[in-house]
Parts: sequence; structure tokens; C-alpha cells
Amino acid sequence: MNHNKVLYISQEITPYLPETPLSTLGRNIPQRMQEKGYEVRTFMPKYGCINERRNQLHEVIRLSGINVIIDDTDHPLIIKVATLQPARMQVYFIDSDDYFQHPPIKELELTVSPEENDERMMFFVRGVIETVKKLRWEPALVHCIGWIGALAPIYLKKMYGDDPTFANAKVIYTLREEGFDGTLDERFVEKLRLHHFSDDDLSALGSGAVSRIELEKLAIDFSDAIIQGSDNIPAELLEYAEKSGKPILTYDAIQASEDAYADFYASISEA
Repeated sequence: MNHNKVLYISQEITPYLPETPLSTLGRNIPQRMQEKGYEVRTFMPKYGCINERRNQLHEVIRLSGINVIIDDTDHPLIIKVATLQPARMQVYFIDSDDYFQHPPIKELELTVSPEENDERMMFFVRGVIETVKKLRWEPALVHCIGWIGALAPIYLKKMYGDDPTFANAKVIYTLREEGFDGTLDERFVEKLRLHHFSDDDLSALGSGAVSRIELEKLAIDFSDAIIQGSDNIPAELLEYAEKSGKPILTYDAIQASEDAYADFYASISEA
């Protein structure tokens, strides 16, 4: 395993989406790490608002065609790719006729059809994992940026924990101020159980409706390390992360050093 290989599972990346603190982070961190000599692979959802022609996306036929099962239903996986210039950094897009809109829409599906966000998260995360397996690329670190990747830690540690591609990977989850309103589909926990997660595995989700707080507590439970990626994180999540005893890169440390991410990666890889 190459300790310089980092897989990024990002919710938003500019310029494919408008510049926001989250989309800027989704671009800048992988690009900065690539400039420092890391080998990176970056994934994001192929939202309907992304203009494929303008951004020169094309389908990767050899990676597409996998069926991802969600709630006992097959959903074909479509993989597209583009190259960020001038960094020459490839970005892979997880697409689906079931979870992302065609033709394009102006807003993100996360807002337009929030009732599908639970399955959209499952499909996105499993789509990333299955694609990386097909690439035969073994990351040392998996860095999740944005709540749409919050299921990646439990999938990687429980469902794919024995897979050679991810067996030695350390998972880092970034807590951000961006969340979602309300709660996920009432059958969310039931759908996760179909992937053979136990009640003990899912204990952070509680017995009621699952909000952003419960979802990210689950991400903390199965991550190896946590990053505080912005200043305004719910106090309940920060306290939960601190009580976990896992390494935490604080927002103050990030602000104080341009090398904070690289130093944190190195400490986690060597742990």
C-alpha cells in the first residue's frame, strides 16, 4: 500500500458547482495535497445542474454498469470523469438516472428531493467504493468532506473491512457547518439493516427520526480521525467527537498552518 494515496469523497467541488466554502474546500484540499506529492482520487455526485459539455465530462464505460442494490432494488451505476485544469486533477462523478436529474436542474437534488437523500447517500458512497475497487487502487487514507459521505466510514469498516482494497485504509471525516434540515426517510435505519449492519453498529442513530446530528455521530463512530472543517459546528457533535478519543484536527490548527492537513495525514498514516 502506498501511504501517499488519498481518496476524497466530496459533496461539492468548484468549478463544477458555484463557489461556496464547501465546494472550494472540496477542490483546494485534494489539489494542495497533489501538489505536495500525494496521489489523489476525487469523487463527487453528478448533480443534474452540472453542465457536462461545458465541463467536458465523459462516461467511463469500463467502470460503469455495476448494479448497486438499495432497499432490495438494483440501481445501475454510471461513472463520468473530468480533469481539473491547470492542476490536471481527475474528478470522478457518480451518476444515476434514479437519484440525479436529467435534464439539468438549477438546484442540487439534495434540496429538490430531500425525501430521497437517504438512498442517494447510500448509492453515492457505495458507488465510490465499488468504482475504486474496479480501479484496483488501494488508498491509505479516505477523506470524507460533506455529509453526503457520512455513511462511508461504516461501509468501509463493516461492509468492506475485509476487502484488500480498503483493509488498511484510515478514514477521516470532516465536520462542517453545512447540514440538512429535518430528518431522513423514516425507513432509513431499516434500509441500512438490509446491508447487514447490526443494531449495535447503528446505535448512534437512536430509535427515532435521524437528523444531521445522529447521522454525523455515526460517521464519527466509524472514522479513525476527525477534522473540524469550519468554525460553526454544533456543540453536540464537537463534544461527541472529543469524547470518542480519536485524533482531531481543530479549526484553529488549520487556520494557523498551511501544512496542517499534510501533517495530520502523516500522523494518521503512521498511527
